[in-house]
Amino acid sequence: MSTMTSTPPRKHVPLSQRPPGSSYRRFKDRGATVALTAAMIIAMIPLILIVFEVTRRGIGVVNLDFITATEPPPRREGGGYAAGFFGTLYIMALAVLMSIPFGIATAVYIVEYGPNRLTSSIRFFTDVMTGIPSIFVGLFVYGLLVIGWGSLGFGTFAGAVAIAVMMLPIVTRSAEEMLRLVPNEMRNASYGLGARKWQTIVHTVLPAAAPGLTTGSMLAIARGIGETAPLLLTAFGSGLIVTSFQGDPQGAVPMQLYKGATQPFEAGIDRAWGAALCLFVLVLAFTVLARWVGSKASTNA
Repeated sequence: MSTMTSTPPRKHVPLSQRPPGSSYRRFKDRGATVALTAAMIIAMIPLILIVFEVTRRGIGVVNLDFITATEPPPRREGGGYAAGFFGTLYIMALAVLMSIPFGIATAVYIVEYGPNRLTSSIRFFTDVMTGIPSIFVGLFVYGLLVIGWGSLGFGTFAGAVAIAVMMLPIVTRSAEEMLRLVPNEMRNASYGLGARKWQTIVHTVLPAAAPGLTTGSMLAIARGIGETAPLLLTAFGSGLIVTSFQGDPQGAVPMQLYKGATQPFEAGIDRAWGAALCLFVLVLAFTVLARWVGSKASTNA
């Protein structure tokens, strides 16, 4: 004879005490999505307005003459910032030669020969340098090179040193992170084949981290190419193309933009808008290229 078991009656739970159902979770998910999307749009509005205004005011000025011609008097229309483009290229080339090799070498020492007291101090000062305002860097180089240590005066070399100091912590920190991502198995395999430490670094570690090192270097260049305050105190600015290494004031696009925007004549202000557009395109190009190199490296990995 089989016995039938009766199920106990279900206890009634008030609606307010019931756990949230799937419909409620979907409602919260959609609400969070809408809120985050709205926050992103609000944050992008100033950037969109800046890009629109710079493009609208500068697109009519930028042409071949703007890049190849020197700056005329502020009242006169036409002309360009050839001296600024040449000076920016000159200063940035020297700054790259000073900052990127030294920054990568510093990162190699921190990762491959640390940790020790020296590497801890280097990392601390690198973090501090990252947050130092650029005007302080300009004042430091001004006191060290322009009016001190032989009184070299304004010029290309002093401006390049200031920009290199701004770029150095960015290169060092990014290179350090990229070198730490190289698996230790690759180093051990190199050691197992009889390679020395310097051979492992040169032929194994650096090639493996090369895409990341390139990305960090490009971001540092994008940071340095738009700096104005350090150059005002070191290169000083010039409306003429200057080829001397040091001793003569050197021009740069950010400085000519600043001087053009602060004078009252419409023609000079228009050229400043054109310089702002060119500078924006240069920074954007380096940033996008750095992101592209980083994405290609992660995809190939």
